[in-house]
Amino acid sequence: SKRELVPMRWGLVPSWWNKRLKELKLSTFNARVETVATKPMFRDAFKQRRCVVPASGYYEWKDTPTGKQPYYFTAADGAPLSFAGLWDEWRDKEGGETLKSCAVIICDANEFVGEIHDRMPVLLQPRDFDAWLRAQSGVEVLKPAANDALTRWPVSRRVNSSRAPADDGSLIAVEASVATSPEILAATTAGARELGQFGPHDISAGGGSR
Repeated sequence: SKRELVPMRWGLVPSWWNKRLKELKLSTFNARVETVATKPMFRDAFKQRRCVVPASGYYEWKDTPTGKQPYYFTAADGAPLSFAGLWDEWRDKEGGETLKSCAVIICDANEFVGEIHDRMPVLLQPRDFDAWLRAQSGVEVLKPAANDALTRWPVSRRVNSSRAPADDGSLIAVEASVATSPEILAATTAGARELGQFGPHDISAGGGSR
């Protein structure tokens, strides 16, 4: 069937949920690969409602003596990232509205990401899309990306603020006061790819993504 780009709520609401949305207290932003095929919240979607979540990058936070420092992860080659995802459609019985929502599948971090965080989103390659979307592949494709797939650099702690504008390119500019020389080089190279300045690509969803 034809692929579509569809905006969705990040945080999956299963179709069988029969209470009000605000009563869904569980965190459903991410689905762990170890339990995605068996956990009631995700198993139906894993069987038949899969998606690919595009993003230009995502954030992870590292504990430091001065507090949590956010890092921006993006593709080393400048291409958009493609997260393995699940989606579902839920109908509000009271209001009659229909809500499409999604979750990103996460796995153990590779060595590179593991220097900052112990988990990472599953990255799919274009060659994997058809089998994934048609549910012809299983958990065997949900593995950490190669260590050279991503690059990273520290960014402003303003990314934690709900008041920060979503289109503020300075949010992913390198935080030079805490960056190493390789991280500054990575950020500068990525900035050059983005028309010579730091700024976000068009983004869909993703775990801490922009």
